[in-house]
Amino acid sequence: MNPKINDQVALIGCPMDMGASLRGGRLGPEAIRLAGLQERLEKIGYHVTDHGDVEVHNDYGHKRDQGNLNHLAMVKEANENLYKKVDQVLEEGAFPLILGGDHSIAMGSIKAVLNHYPDLGVLWFDAHGDINTTETTPSGNIHGMPVATLMGQGSSHLLEIGQKDHLLKRENLVYIGSRDLDLGERQMMRDFGVKVFTMHEVDALGVQRVIKEALDYLGDKTKHIHVSFDMDVLDPEVAPGTGTKVPGGMAYREGHLCLESVAQTGQLVSCEFVEVNPILDHENKTAQAAVALAGSLLGEWLI
Repeated sequence: MNPKINDQVALIGCPMDMGASLRGGRLGPEAIRLAGLQERLEKIGYHVTDHGDVEVHNDYGHKRDQGNLNHLAMVKEANENLYKKVDQVLEEGAFPLILGGDHSIAMGSIKAVLNHYPDLGVLWFDAHGDINTTETTPSGNIHGMPVATLMGQGSSHLLEIGQKDHLLKRENLVYIGSRDLDLGERQMMRDFGVKVFTMHEVDALGVQRVIKEALDYLGDKTKHIHVSFDMDVLDPEVAPGTGTKVPGGMAYREGHLCLESVAQTGQLVSCEFVEVNPILDHENKTAQAAVALAGSLLGEWLI
């Protein structure tokens, strides 16, 4: 077990769930900690510092705001706080491992990483596209908008989060495990020419070929990779504790194989595990899966 990346890992929690419809994702960071994340990473050989949670102001209900942006002020504030923290950790030379929280937190985290690696490549493991805008969203939930925002599309309020100089290049994004896309998302993916490996490709080609092609594709464009891992990319049998479950997801070993392959590149610079909702879980099963997957992503080998 040999870390191939920065051996200083900074854990950062963002207990935000106002980007989603269901409450409970705010408990995700603590559930992942209680599942033994720090101990697991230390056994691999990392020096781990837990920076605690960034400040987040959550509510308890669900209000649809005007302009198709639910809970905009709370989501924006949390992402700005996360941006500042991730930016600080990178400035200090550590590797940020962010714990969510709903997937809207990727706006703050990835904007910060782009500040340090403008050519950043992103592997987006998710059942969903998260590339809606205010015009295309059927729900108004901001956790369905981070990819569009990172590429400079959608609400000007969300585009104000973090630095303004570096956006995610559409050719530097790869989706893996998609299986539930809104009509507007499908159109934007086609218009932008985004690389997408749906569950159809995972089934038809095999996960080993999919992750190899994804990494080869990014390897021609960047040497810096961020992994954004939504637990709902896994089949609900594997990860029941997530708010937007879609049947037919990736198997447990398929997830591990993908993340082990990323670790072997030595190009990982940051990552996040999101959409763990302990209220919907069984005996913290989903958080435990996140911990095991984080181990694979950060180079945990049996031999």
